[in-house]
Amino acid sequence: MLTSAAIIILAVLVWGAAHSLLASLAAKARARRLFGARADRLYRLVFNIISAVTLLPILALAFLLPDRAIYRIPYPWLLFSLGIQGLAILTLAAGLLQTGAMNFLGLEQLFAPPRMAEARLVTGGLYRWVRHPLYAAGLALIWLTPVMTVNILALNIGLTAYILIGIHYEENKLLKEFGPAYAEYRRRTPALIPGLKLPGRTGSGAHPNDEMH
Repeated sequence: MLTSAAIIILAVLVWGAAHSLLASLAAKARARRLFGARADRLYRLVFNIISAVTLLPILALAFLLPDRAIYRIPYPWLLFSLGIQGLAILTLAAGLLQTGAMNFLGLEQLFAPPRMAEARLVTGGLYRWVRHPLYAAGLALIWLTPVMTVNILALNIGLTAYILIGIHYEENKLLKEFGPAYAEYRRRTPALIPGLKLPGRTGSGAHPNDEMH
């Protein structure tokens, strides 16, 4: 079981490293140099396709490798966990609607190349409460699964580590993009949990179109 868990965690971290590399400004700039204006139209769509396709084998590992159950959430707590998961799904949907699902998926850029002026820092709606509502909802969704197994635990640990590490690099990138307005947003808005701001930490704001994945 420990071997299965190690394989899954390692696979997630490798996937996360590649995912973050492709999401970097340097990777986008290189694509623009190689492919010209077409890169701006296609990059996000291709990025999403690559991310989804390469994640599928990792998800399959959690079901194919040897495994055992750790716990099952009993009734009536099961109803509570399912309710929170339902709210998380609604939050994901609301976040995508707020930032533009077509833009998030990369389909809008395919037909209408984005202009530089369209890059904006969104601080209203869900982003008024936390800087990363999509990540927060995703974490609630995976950790409140009714049945926890060794493999699912390993998968959750890997994805959580990726999200927390990825937030750090993503926010550094976005601070360069949005400057003082971004710094002020991160100063007054918690990262993942509404109302929770760590003392001595300012964090960083999040541009919704960079939150994935």
